[in-house]
Amino acid sequence: MEWVLMPLKRYAEFSGRSRRTEYWAWVLMQVVVWIALWTLFVVVANVTIFTLGDSVDPAALGAGVLILFGLYLLVWLFLLIPSLAVTVRRLHDSNRSGWWVVGPALPYALGWIALIAALGEGKPALSPAAASLAMIAILAFLLAMLFGVVLLVLTLLDGTPGANKYGPDPKGRSAASVFS
Repeated sequence: MEWVLMPLKRYAEFSGRSRRTEYWAWVLMQVVVWIALWTLFVVVANVTIFTLGDSVDPAALGAGVLILFGLYLLVWLFLLIPSLAVTVRRLHDSNRSGWWVVGPALPYALGWIALIAALGEGKPALSPAAASLAMIAILAFLLAMLFGVVLLVLTLLDGTPGANKYGPDPKGRSAASVFS
């Protein structure tokens, strides 16, 4: 339980290093939280639909969905900073810059911008410009996924033994040479 709460204790601490145990315990906790919230959403939606039967009031269903969306948003905002911080510290453990976290976000944002621009054409037939923008969006989303896989692999790698430029080894290993 200590590993799960450590990123909350180090809420906005972007310096230093974090072990794989801390990072993956945090990721697992987030998966459990999101599954619980999704389950709550499904239960509330089903209870509303089954209670109202054929006379489903969209306002009642919409209010429940809005409340749960607000809860999702609050939880996401609360977990965003410690998630970024523990990921940056995890990258620091393998002597890499925390800026790797931005890698997937840039093409993802570019993809959304291109997709919105393509949909903004507003014509029933896809114009050549809109088709080009849609292709850029698809390629940007694929690039974001590729960066995500790279980031996943970087978080799986073991940290550098001994101190590095980001701090001391959280495992307490020394940087003794293999040949000494």
